[in-house]
Amino acid sequence: MTYTLAELCITAAAEAWRGNGEVLASGIGLIPRLAASLAKESFEPALMMTDGEAYLVEEPVPVGKRGTYVPKVEGWMTYARVFDVVYRGHRHAMTGPVQVDRFGQQNISVVGDYRKPKAALLGVRGIPGNTINHINSMFVPNHSTRVFVSGEVDMVSGVGYNPARLSGGRSDRFVDLRLIVTDLAVLDFGGKDHAIRVRHLHPGVSFDQVQAATGFPLEGRETATETPAPTAEQLRLIREVLDPHNVRATVFKENPPGDRREAA
Repeated sequence: MTYTLAELCITAAAEAWRGNGEVLASGIGLIPRLAASLAKESFEPALMMTDGEAYLVEEPVPVGKRGTYVPKVEGWMTYARVFDVVYRGHRHAMTGPVQVDRFGQQNISVVGDYRKPKAALLGVRGIPGNTINHINSMFVPNHSTRVFVSGEVDMVSGVGYNPARLSGGRSDRFVDLRLIVTDLAVLDFGGKDHAIRVRHLHPGVSFDQVQAATGFPLEGRETATETPAPTAEQLRLIREVLDPHNVRATVFKENPPGDRREAA
């Protein structure tokens, strides 16, 4: 069996929720949503998941046209109740930042000078509070120096581990960043002072490739291993249960190194 880069990213991103237990899994965007769903369906059944509207569901809702499928509702989860979960720290969100720096600070607000930006985006929205109240991971579909920037991000929207920011009694003890999955690699925060480190390299991708696409020095050259391939059962769940209409094929328009590799 073969698999696509999208399917590799889904299975790699699902690992972010391994061992989480009963927390609200919020995958923001197609790949993160499918990843959270795969985690719940395969190895983390206690994860809480919404139907995207106002209810908790006992199984992930497939993406795309639902046809005759009816969500299996097991509880009430309005927008207001989501904040009760967030405030208690019982959530793990996977977001898609526009910029990330060496210590995991995220930007979703503006590109360029805040007073006169090149581009105005979403604004910071809920990310400042979210990044100090619960677990966070990230998905970046195009690993490049435009995303993984040198220095700090143009606007710190999401809190990270930057030691330069930890003065005057500030602490990062509530910050919990786990994984970043990209089209080239899987990164974590196991470097010095929680700096970004390469954990896995996708098949056919070298450490030097990832470093060249990153604006700051990466750790993990000697320890990075190859990203585990999806299993046959994971591919079945993705293709038949979670994304039967192959919406995932819209994420990557080209076939970068690592695409169409053999499944485990």
